Amino acid sequence: MGRDSPGQRQMRMRIAQIAARIMAEDGIDDFALAKRKAARQTGAPDTRNMPDNVEVEQALREYRDLYQAGEHAQRLAALRQAALRVMQLLATYDPHLVGPVLTGTAGRYACIDLHLFTDDPKELEMFLINRRIEFRPREARVHVGGAMRTVPGVEFDWDDAEFKMLVFSRRDLRLGIRLGSEGRAQEGVRADAVEKMLPSPAHG
Repeated sequence: MGRDSPGQRQMRMRIAQIAARIMAEDGIDDFALAKRKAARQTGAPDTRNMPDNVEVEQALREYRDLYQAGEHAQRLAALRQAALRVMQLLATYDPHLVGPVLTGTAGRYACIDLHLFTDDPKELEMFLINRRIEFRPREARVHVGGAMRTVPGVEFDWDDAEFKMLVFSRRDLRLGIRLGSEGRAQEGVRADAVEKMLPSPAHG
């Protein structure tokens, strides 16, 4: 019950608000890092009353609504437009947009996170090589269907945006995919859903 005491709730809220400001102003997309920085700023680096990512996301939306509404909306639209173009390019690999660009919490320097699905990751690399797209290999530890696995991926720059992609097998699409220390589910959307997120062209 101590977790729910007024003092501890206040601490969680304060850390969430400071973490949100750090993410919005410094372009940090790592929730855990932002929360650690926020806890240090409150003078309680060893606190056990850390907010979860959902609380920080809510505080981040509120901060941006107050202080960065126009700038953030414009940047987010540009990132989603870039994501759509690359998703259309990589349509063969059933790309799903995930992460901050999808949820709307992307910072000024956010990368675009995509999950691709293919039974031959090397085929994706050849696809990029044949189109002279310079990429960097990467990998990440991911929970897939309840089991931890090292998943391959690539990253590259396109349309003034940085893309980070993880490559899963097609059967993984039916399994739950979780990233990060908190193991949060990664809900992704396909290109048609991203297109609906874009602002309508101005008329007249």
